[in-house]
Amino acid sequence: MIANTAMAQVKNGERLPNIEFKQILNAKSKSASLSQLKGKIVLIEFWATWCSPCVAAMPHLQELQKKFNNQLQIVTVSRETDKRINLFLKTMPSNLWFAIDSGSQLDSLFPHRTIPHSVLVDADGKLIANTSPDQITADVIAKLIKKETVNLTPKIDNLSKDFVKEYFFAADTVKSRFIIQPEIKGGPGMLRKHLNDPFFAGRRLTMINIPLEAMYRIAYGDLAYGRTIDETDKSKENKNEMLCLDLITPTPEELLPTLQKELLKRFELQAKIRQVNKPVYVLKVVDRTKVDGLSKSNKSANGNYGGGSGTFSGDGVVFADIADYLESFAIVNLPVVDETGIKTNFNIQLVYQAENPATLTKALSDIGLKLEEGQRSIAMLVLYK
Repeated sequence: MIANTAMAQVKNGERLPNIEFKQILNAKSKSASLSQLKGKIVLIEFWATWCSPCVAAMPHLQELQKKFNNQLQIVTVSRETDKRINLFLKTMPSNLWFAIDSGSQLDSLFPHRTIPHSVLVDADGKLIANTSPDQITADVIAKLIKKETVNLTPKIDNLSKDFVKEYFFAADTVKSRFIIQPEIKGGPGMLRKHLNDPFFAGRRLTMINIPLEAMYRIAYGDLAYGRTIDETDKSKENKNEMLCLDLITPTPEELLPTLQKELLKRFELQAKIRQVNKPVYVLKVVDRTKVDGLSKSNKSANGNYGGGSGTFSGDGVVFADIADYLESFAIVNLPVVDETGIKTNFNIQLVYQAENPATLTKALSDIGLKLEEGQRSIAMLVLYK
């Protein structure tokens, strides 16, 4: 605890304690410490295989490692298992070191809420910055090698434990309200539907750091990003402005209509639904025996599932939730239409390699489903002035 407290107080320009990377993959040595890397620039990159921006940053980091091979060491840090990381490396080979931090010890030394999170250390073991991978360019590394000063945009995360409670507290006696506020700096982007709240279930929505355009998509049926037709003047309309919102209505039936009405009267941006014939993926049943063998649930999750790039987890979900997940999380590049015709609630876990599409096909096949390309008329959100 003393070591962690000391690390939390380290400021830019101060020397770091001797950090230990106790389990390293993809390197000659199975472990290493910061002192062993003295004389090299060290970049500690917190990431996960399910984090799309993290994976997108990998080629850039690999180029830096290749260019400054003897003067830079990049150590990626993940809380995932060594089995998962090795599967990732099998599909996407890399010249970086991959450290496992399943106990989140390194995580706690550099407090952050969102990933990717980059910690840059100079050749003398002094902290340069907590920042983002896009800030660390070849020019930055070259300057540090020459002992020159660099100025990087810091990444400062808001570490509040419960953003909804802290910024949008509501007593259980509240019947209705609408609050909209500017972005909470350093906070995550999040949507809470309060489905498990006995007082607000179905009649409350809270959004933290959500773009205005996304608020409209949620208001008109929680449509995925790919189901938007933008007819505005993109150069003049700031649809990516981050906002926070909390809405409570007397009944669940009033929730989305009220959200639509409140947005339309407050902003120049307008919206409507239009049916459009488009290429899609169709989710179908191919093996009814496998479907019948799935674990059934007595409760309904009402679209409340967990997931990311490589995982889907739901207790009481229907197949339409899987279609929504595949589209909303951009797992596939087309809208997804559920045509299984099955409304049964199941307990479903899908695990696959996001970097290997064939594993998604197999994961779906294992529960009796498949994706098939087709053409369908689907609801699209039209944005206009």
